[in-house]
Amino acid sequence: MKPEQVKRAFKYRFHPTSEQAAELSRTFGCVRKVYNLALEARTVAWYQRQERINYNATSVMLTQWKKTQELAFLSEVSSVPLQQTLRHLQGAFSNFFEGRAKYPRFKSKKKTRRSAEYTRSAFTYRSGELRLAKMQDRLNIVWSRPLPQGVEPSTVTVSQDSAGRWFVSILCEDTSVKPLPVLDTAVGIDAGITSLVTLSTGEKITNPRHERRDRARLAKAQRVLAKKEKGSRNRDKARLKAAKIHARIADRRRDFLHQLTTRLVRENQTIVIEDLTVRNMVKNRSLARAISDAAWTDMRSMLEYKCAWYGRNLVAIDRWFPSTRLCSACGTIREKLPLNLRAWTCDCGTTHDRDINAACNILAAGLAVTACGAGVRPQRETSRTRQPAAKQETLTAK
Repeated sequence: MKPEQVKRAFKYRFHPTSEQAAELSRTFGCVRKVYNLALEARTVAWYQRQERINYNATSVMLTQWKKTQELAFLSEVSSVPLQQTLRHLQGAFSNFFEGRAKYPRFKSKKKTRRSAEYTRSAFTYRSGELRLAKMQDRLNIVWSRPLPQGVEPSTVTVSQDSAGRWFVSILCEDTSVKPLPVLDTAVGIDAGITSLVTLSTGEKITNPRHERRDRARLAKAQRVLAKKEKGSRNRDKARLKAAKIHARIADRRRDFLHQLTTRLVRENQTIVIEDLTVRNMVKNRSLARAISDAAWTDMRSMLEYKCAWYGRNLVAIDRWFPSTRLCSACGTIREKLPLNLRAWTCDCGTTHDRDINAACNILAAGLAVTACGAGVRPQRETSRTRQPAAKQETLTAK
């Protein structure tokens, strides 16, 4: 069952003063330094002494680092973001030891996202004004939408993207998020490139191809960037110009996906998708750019948390399920179906649109998974005598 209250992050842009920007930049640098120091200490302790160091030990190390002459600058910023980065490192190691992620990597000054997290003791929020520790003035936030009334933020995360824009993310409990009325509708979704998604209802939603719209501008900006001397001021200006184009593309893509996923969640009680391995699919050099621009992973992530918020059911069927080659009318599986063949006729005489047929099969497989009691995550069945619930139910149904 969905909890009554949902923790939700509200992200806003803000425009810091020169003093605030300098303070936050120092904080970002200190956060990165502490993370790398703690990661190095834990790595050395494990490989040299077979000793595991936890968060408490690294917290003691942080106090000792501040007392040294070469790391005395760590005391000039708020201690809360430094403690939070140690907690993040502890979480990264927990994910590694439990097999959910790879070994933690060091933070890079140029590539790693610049961010700092403040807990309740390091900021004040009163009457719509937010002040962070070590700062006298409030943040000049662009309140694009109001926070829920009567809420108290629990965490504030300040970040700066590669385009130089400043953001503040305010985490609080949103009581306005409630389950939607129960419906009797279900939909299967087939993700694609020409059509971003094809629904089992027959509707096709065209892929906006946000990257293609700005491809010429982006290519020109990157050519200019490649000709600049490394370390020069002109190179920084050219890099910022290219980053702004990337940010514009990402913003349009994210806005479109939010509108699409919200509509799907509001109109359907059950949503069935494929468990696509986008990480492996982008290795195809011919389709890598188009697949990345489609952002299937982001769409799935949005569907997952929105379904959890609003009491909907999300089912992911097995990635090896032959949804495209399976006839939705008679259940016959076609041996081969080239990618350029967009419509095909089954031996039973039924003519299928490639994408609509796949969406219908995905919906049928998802409903079979639900009937068999399988979970949202597809089964990983290794036995030769058994098949995942999605395959077993769909292939025997006529």
